[in-house]
Amino acid sequence: MRRPALYSSSNRPAKGAGDGGAQVPDEATTATAGTMEPATPSRFPRLARLAQHAARHQLYLLWSVVGLLALLLAISFSSPLRHPARKLTQEDINAAVLKTLETTVLPSPGTKAYDTIIPSVVRITGLGKDKDGKEDTEQRSVGTGVVIVDKGIILTNLHVVQNAQIIKVTFADGLESTASITGVQPENDLAVLQAHKIPDDLIAATMRSTADLAPGDQVMAVGYPFGIGPSASQGVISGLKRNFRSPEGKQMMSNLIQFDAAANPGNSGGPLVTMDGEVVGIVTAIFNPNQQRTFVGIGFAVPIENAASAAGMPPF
Repeated sequence: MRRPALYSSSNRPAKGAGDGGAQVPDEATTATAGTMEPATPSRFPRLARLAQHAARHQLYLLWSVVGLLALLLAISFSSPLRHPARKLTQEDINAAVLKTLETTVLPSPGTKAYDTIIPSVVRITGLGKDKDGKEDTEQRSVGTGVVIVDKGIILTNLHVVQNAQIIKVTFADGLESTASITGVQPENDLAVLQAHKIPDDLIAATMRSTADLAPGDQVMAVGYPFGIGPSASQGVISGLKRNFRSPEGKQMMSNLIQFDAAANPGNSGGPLVTMDGEVVGIVTAIFNPNQQRTFVGIGFAVPIENAASAAGMPPF
């Protein structure tokens, strides 16, 4: 009788001789097949495919949720979508300006005027000479001047310098220089000086026409009253085209600007300026009915048009 093979690779059971064709499982073959190939996947292929499909479905769902969350987060941080831009109205602008004015401290008009004119204001001292012709340190006069050309051309009053043998000017930065008279206009008590030495950054004042001045306009007088200064006093224009006769009665002046900003001896020759710091006149006299040389509320200035013509400058 023929023996069956112990390690057959066949999956079919062998037919036994004389068994009438009955099929008997081959234990060796079954064992060998079980050793080489797992039974579970081959027995449940549909369940395996369902498990893989479910896993892929869960992964797709997870990434979909992540993408949706990212989109919602982007939308929440997008300002145009959260707060659509609103067109500014005139009311918004007015409110912003009002808020700025309420919270910001602005310089006063007087401060602006002073800061503008002060670089051009000079102190003028008139000195004499002793018997030997040497400089006498005693002051003969003190007054004020204003630079009208940055080459060192200065306007002042004639009575400030006419009796001085030596004229000294002190600029705003402290520089001192001697000066000489280059022109006079006695009818308006004006003198033009040329400084012999000037600062590198000398600034000339801006002159303005008096054509549109009116009583009530604010003005400021800047100078060295009694040699103290620079000092500033603020007031208004009290009148125009005034006449004034000197205390000695020797001179009659006309077409003067009357103002009430405080002025005293030493202010003579200084600028009378608007709140823009522009020169409209040269302070020349104060009304002095009690002969005390103190201010009683009335001062006079020569219009800048007259003063400019004394320096050979064309009128406005």
